[in-house]
Amino acid sequence: MKNSILLLLLFLFLFISCKTKYKEYADNVLPYSRFPQEKELKGEVIELDTALFRYPFRIRIEGDKAIVMDLHGFDYYGHLFQYPSFRYLSSFGRRGDSPTEMLSMENFRLHNHILWTLDANKSELTRLDFSSSGDSLLREETVALDEDILRPLDFAIYNDTTFVIPDYSGESRFMKVSCEGKLIEKIGAIPTTNEKALQEARPALAQAWRSFLDYNPRNSILAAVTQLGEVVEVYNLKDSTHVIRIGEHDEPEFKISDGYGMPTGIMGFSDVQVTDCAIYAVFHGTPFKEIARQSGSLPDGGKYIYVFSLKGEPLCKYILEQYIYGIYVDETTKTIMATDVNSDQPILKFSFG
Repeated sequence: MKNSILLLLLFLFLFISCKTKYKEYADNVLPYSRFPQEKELKGEVIELDTALFRYPFRIRIEGDKAIVMDLHGFDYYGHLFQYPSFRYLSSFGRRGDSPTEMLSMENFRLHNHILWTLDANKSELTRLDFSSSGDSLLREETVALDEDILRPLDFAIYNDTTFVIPDYSGESRFMKVSCEGKLIEKIGAIPTTNEKALQEARPALAQAWRSFLDYNPRNSILAAVTQLGEVVEVYNLKDSTHVIRIGEHDEPEFKISDGYGMPTGIMGFSDVQVTDCAIYAVFHGTPFKEIARQSGSLPDGGKYIYVFSLKGEPLCKYILEQYIYGIYVDETTKTIMATDVNSDQPILKFSFG
């Protein structure tokens, strides 16, 4: 009898060990459930003298200029402000279907005082330069992406001649694309344990694993955070190392309907920035069941900013009093500028450190 109990305990131990190893995916996949530090932050509302926004999605700052992207803009998708006063200067990215207008704007990037925007509906990248006076952005060049690049929903600038774009075919994780819109190479794979989806429904799996990304050329770190679930991927493109961090909400959950991946878990991350010292990401954590139950009465956005090291190690969890969507982090001044889609005054400033 005693030997039977010992054998049963040994079996249970082995079963639990195998299950735990399975949940850890692979050697470069590390779970996290807590942060060494937790701090509360209260945002200061920046008063704007003009009403421009329907859904202020992204914010970037360079020198004395701030740019805010409106995902559902009335007439324009982008707005230029003086910084730090946030005095309105001009708008760009006119909404429309003419050759010089945009059907959508998924994101924009600043690089060497040049701005690039992404229009997924036209599958185009557009370059804009600042005017000589610096108070407006002028359209200079439009690049059509290859037809085999499926509906790109985000991009990062790798260098003067190359972009990084998520691969929504499911064949890889990312693609390097030339400034002429040509595919150069594919990078990585979707780090999922859903073998059935990998075999039978890669495009739907790729949709469910939609990620927001950022790249810092000074340290060669590319970070991606999933819109669903709680997965943070850190690629060092200099030495080709790759670390995956999975939080308590696990990888994106979805079901397949008519070939599309329909979310069933939680809203995860909504923005990420790789600074010279760390990775900052906005996290929501709201279950879709709760979103449906509340019928639109829940504030939109996340109340958390997660901070990871450049190797993906959890460092700090900021708990916010307001809900935010996009961020810009300035480690020199220890400030975070953020967008709030729920307010008529949608720009917030947080001090940290």
